[in-house]
Amino acid sequence: MNTTPFPALSAETLLAVNTVGQWLAQNDFSGEQPYSSDCVVLAGNAVIPTIDAACRIAKAQGVPLLISGGIGHSTPFLYAVISRHPRYHTIRTSGRAEAAILADIANQFWHIPAEKIWLEDRSTNCGENARFSCALIRQAKENINTAIVVQDPTMQRRTIAAFRRVTNDDTDAPRWLSFPGFVPVLRHLNDGTRFANVEEGIWTVERYLSLIAGELPRLRDDETGYGPRGKDFIIHVDIPRDIENAWQVLQADTTLRSALGQRALR
Repeated sequence: MNTTPFPALSAETLLAVNTVGQWLAQNDFSGEQPYSSDCVVLAGNAVIPTIDAACRIAKAQGVPLLISGGIGHSTPFLYAVISRHPRYHTIRTSGRAEAAILADIANQFWHIPAEKIWLEDRSTNCGENARFSCALIRQAKENINTAIVVQDPTMQRRTIAAFRRVTNDDTDAPRWLSFPGFVPVLRHLNDGTRFANVEEGIWTVERYLSLIAGELPRLRDDETGYGPRGKDFIIHVDIPRDIENAWQVLQADTTLRSALGQRALR
């Protein structure tokens, strides 16, 4: 998928990118694989390693896989990545909700029974992913005490904060645990900047940079952010000083100007 490398970044910027990116990919588990749960929630995204991780966990644990995602502004990215995938390209995408497409992956390729796949196909953003998924879980016959939430690593911290905001006052709500599927790392190669740990089924480097740079303003708890003092979409998120400093490095690097402009809050 990522055939053209991004130009080489300075050592300072590369460190800053990986610092911010790894923090955003919130992992509530000490190891690479999560502990047992009663349900896995997969929020619609276009990152194949993350999608596969959610299916793998649900299959291994024998628990329901709740897939959330309608048709939103990022849905074309899912259509594109599916069309290029060596196995999943046979799945029909045009005009379909993200949840329906991901359900086909779960059922046809991961052999998760249809009755174990719960679909929420109306949501068009992160907040609706959380609200509509929580409503579906409340209606479930099963007791869902612990749920693992899996999302695009760049949106993982915001997504888990949205789920916790929706159920903030609900004493019967599940315990929400965050798992990004994988944690992206960028590195320098001779011809530019590439991902170190996976190449296929993920973002271009430029899109990844735009996504991580645009997340911190959304996570802020101020008038323009998504926290309780702003839009009130998420619980308060503490942003550590080293993450703030790393984000400022990204903002100051002129090499990233084009990527940074794509995700500005408007």
